[in-house]
Amino acid sequence: MAKKRGTETLRDMVLSMAAIGVVAGGIWLFIPHDENHDPVKPVGYRVELDQARRDAPYGVAAPEGLGKDWRATSVTYESTDPEAVRWHLGFVDPKNEYAAVEQSNEATEKFVAIKSHQAKRVGTRTVDGETWQRYEGDKYDALVREKGGVTTMVTGTAPMARLAELAAALDERGGRQD
Repeated sequence: MAKKRGTETLRDMVLSMAAIGVVAGGIWLFIPHDENHDPVKPVGYRVELDQARRDAPYGVAAPEGLGKDWRATSVTYESTDPEAVRWHLGFVDPKNEYAAVEQSNEATEKFVAIKSHQAKRVGTRTVDGETWQRYEGDKYDALVREKGGVTTMVTGTAPMARLAELAAALDERGGRQD
């Protein structure tokens, strides 16, 4: 009596899958796993800050004196358009919430809408004796200050108190005097 060809193929496939499963399981067991590993990758930003402070047409803002539990996670400086020079410095605060310093010499309304993800102005807040516009949004909240044609914004998912803490630590230096 002849064997059915389909049964051998099915049996071979099941055996192959079992062998692959055993190998994959063995690999998973022997690779170290650290569930307590912090996924945040801090970055240094001093080189970019120094460059931006030499090149930007305004004083570039960066925090001075924030605690070690604030970790910088991203930094960019864009100067291809002299009418829209942008500085970005992103952080994770002590409670692992996002907070960023955003700065530009472009139109305030456009810049704030983009960087705050369409947050709406809801009032003001005094930070270190200066009045900042307060914004609230579905994604980010923000503190915004426009001075001398430059918009400085502190925005993110962090609570307003943390955003104010970051705003209070800002030091604006540099900038070309054209």
